[in-house]
Amino acid sequence: MLPFFSQDHSQLQAQVRLWTENNLFAGHEIEVDLDQRARELLKQLGAAGFLKHTVPQEFGGVREQVEARDLCILREELARGDALADTLFALQALGSFPITLAGSAAQKQNYLPRVASGAAIAAFAITEPEAGSDVASLQTTATRRGQQFALNGTKRFISNAGIADFYVVFASTAPEKKAKGVSAFIVDANVSGLALKEKTKLLSPHPIGVLEFTDCTVAEAALLGAEGDGLKIALETLDLLRCSVGAAAVGFAQRALEEAIRYSKTRRQFGRAISEFQGIEFKLADMATELEAARLLVYQAAWAHDCGNTDAKQKSSMAKFYATEAAQRIVDQALQIHGGNGLIAGSIVERLYRDVRALRIYEGTSEIQKLVIARGLLK
Repeated sequence: MLPFFSQDHSQLQAQVRLWTENNLFAGHEIEVDLDQRARELLKQLGAAGFLKHTVPQEFGGVREQVEARDLCILREELARGDALADTLFALQALGSFPITLAGSAAQKQNYLPRVASGAAIAAFAITEPEAGSDVASLQTTATRRGQQFALNGTKRFISNAGIADFYVVFASTAPEKKAKGVSAFIVDANVSGLALKEKTKLLSPHPIGVLEFTDCTVAEAALLGAEGDGLKIALETLDLLRCSVGAAAVGFAQRALEEAIRYSKTRRQFGRAISEFQGIEFKLADMATELEAARLLVYQAAWAHDCGNTDAKQKSSMAKFYATEAAQRIVDQALQIHGGNGLIAGSIVERLYRDVRALRIYEGTSEIQKLVIARGLLK
């Protein structure tokens, strides 16, 4: 990745790779308290200094500005070891970057240093039962009452629901203005009127659920930016994180390829290692080539974002689309090479098979990425 990395990036990659192999490769028990494990993992990520890359230097971060390349490096390496570690890291960035973008000095000082240390768990609450890809159609409202706002509505598929210390919540302050009437608020988890309605079980377990807002009253000081800035804040945040989803896919795919190579060299059938059969060799060659192409797209997109290139958004959509789809194929082939052993619950490739699926959906489905790419071309 020399064209897109500085020496600092290479050092960070080596650091997080070593840490991941020492701390995440041992695996974990399937039957564990998920919320407890998430909290423990986040503390470990904070102690290792990785969460500092989610906030600017002024508030405890590493660089003057949050870099997409840093996020991608960390997500690739963490995903190679453990999907939950990757998710928790990503959510610290996703849940705090709106504050970095639009927060007041007081808001930044209150939340960002705690995000960087792992003392506070962040969350991003935009998705609703009837508002997924079409975020402008959200129905949660924030009604002004003097110097306060009352939030009412339901948020669904909210990662870190139930364990977050604060949520960046998107709600409509002017429903008649539709997309231009969406605003963003910082809502502390312990505020009255906010309830965890449901913990949602997914194919690949991580803390996620449904939040209910019932006359949830927050001060005017909880507003991020100005009224009506919410959708802009959300989209700029997702623009930063989009290519990092591709990086997580690369991490899953890299681990899958490594496991497939290792297994094919030790598994013997018909008197020899299955790696000696041309059919397996062709599978490995296809997997490695797709992985390299995905990695190049991801880091090109991250570099374009950090450099402020005008086509960064399109490149990020390409990276997210291709890397997540390719990772699905690579993991599938790794499981095929493992045969029946790949189906055993708790095995690495079985876990990867479940972990990789969500990446083609969240933060913009593959179909949405195709629309973004095509519309960019047609302009």
